[in-house]
Amino acid sequence: MYNEILNDIFHAYPMYHKVGSSAYKEGLENIEALLSIIGNPERKLKAIHIAGTNGKGSVANMMASYCQERGLKTGLFTSPHLVDFRERIRINGQMITEEEVVDFFRQYKAQFDHLEPSFFEITTALAFHYFVQQKVDIAIIEVGLGGRLDATNVLRPLLSIITNISLEHTQLLGDTIAKIAYEKAGIIKEDTPVVIGEFHPESFPVFKDIADQKKAPLFLAEEHFEIEGPLSDCTIRDTDGNLLYEHIHCPLEGEYQRLNLRTFLTAVRVLEELRPYDKDVVREAIEHLISNTGLMGRWQVLRQAPLTICDVGHNVGGLVLTMKQLSALPCRNLRIVMGMVSDKDIAHIIPLLPQDADYYLCQAAIERAMPVETITTLFEAAGLRCRVHHTVIEAFKAAEADAAPDDILFVGGSCFVVGELLGALQ
Repeated sequence: MYNEILNDIFHAYPMYHKVGSSAYKEGLENIEALLSIIGNPERKLKAIHIAGTNGKGSVANMMASYCQERGLKTGLFTSPHLVDFRERIRINGQMITEEEVVDFFRQYKAQFDHLEPSFFEITTALAFHYFVQQKVDIAIIEVGLGGRLDATNVLRPLLSIITNISLEHTQLLGDTIAKIAYEKAGIIKEDTPVVIGEFHPESFPVFKDIADQKKAPLFLAEEHFEIEGPLSDCTIRDTDGNLLYEHIHCPLEGEYQRLNLRTFLTAVRVLEELRPYDKDVVREAIEHLISNTGLMGRWQVLRQAPLTICDVGHNVGGLVLTMKQLSALPCRNLRIVMGMVSDKDIAHIIPLLPQDADYYLCQAAIERAMPVETITTLFEAAGLRCRVHHTVIEAFKAAEADAAPDDILFVGGSCFVVGELLGALQ
């Protein structure tokens, strides 16, 4: 029955991550109507709300790990999923059960369908309902797209977090940093603190203006913490130079996580101003992150020889640091399995890619995937060495067959490419 329900969810409700902008529903009227049918669970949740172009999923998982270490029953709602739909909705790291999904749709589907909800709207309703039914102490909620008109923006959170801003989804959110910042800033609420993960000269004035209008205390992460050394053994100081932690092992070793970790630490400081806490809880939250939440696909090492890494970074903002870190790793040959979705700004992504790598190009099994022939034409025009494969697994197996033990094999470009690989490996 679960598989039948899941198939119905995927086909009956338009899904942005698979079909693109045609699945995007602007406005909150639909989600408000859905939630009214199920008793307005959003009004009963204590929540932390997280938006941003990159890093919001990692920060959400860090916050969930922290709340779990505090002994709180913690709901976590993120998107997209990589392997299993149920990854999106977790409590204390455990995915929602198949039975809970089936029961929800059996009970409410007939009442929902006349509203013609999107996939994300219906999933948001399921998550909020489940968290209330299970009596979570706190829910960590990641927006789907944007912020102001996102289905999750019916919450009245304890804290809002905006990780960063870069150009993405410009056809929906605006074609400048300032316009996109305005959409993300929609999650800032009256008299509710907001943490800004990164300063950008075009976005920060937008955040500051809206926070001032709403009397929302604003905290900029870089004004509070500094992180030194490799993330596998890092030192954390406050910006006055006071040593807070040393020899912390962050299991998320992608260099971009340095920014997310700083955002997380600032959010914890803001949350706990009214409630003292044992600082060892922060160390445990960081070091137990993967076991607490089940997070996958962030600079995830799949094998040591050849070193095989996958990462879901997929836009310019997400790939800058990833490709820099990848290029700095010593190896005989760098082999990259890559596919993208059709709305990516590939012209700006190509200059970020290592010139001396071998590319195994592929196409994820979704409607929104960029045709591998299109990617190949653009890569070849840029002088990159590439081979064409029509599936993710075919490309990965080819790269694996070519790789020597001292090579590096990287898989990325799209969360769907990474998800297909992880699904096959599991």
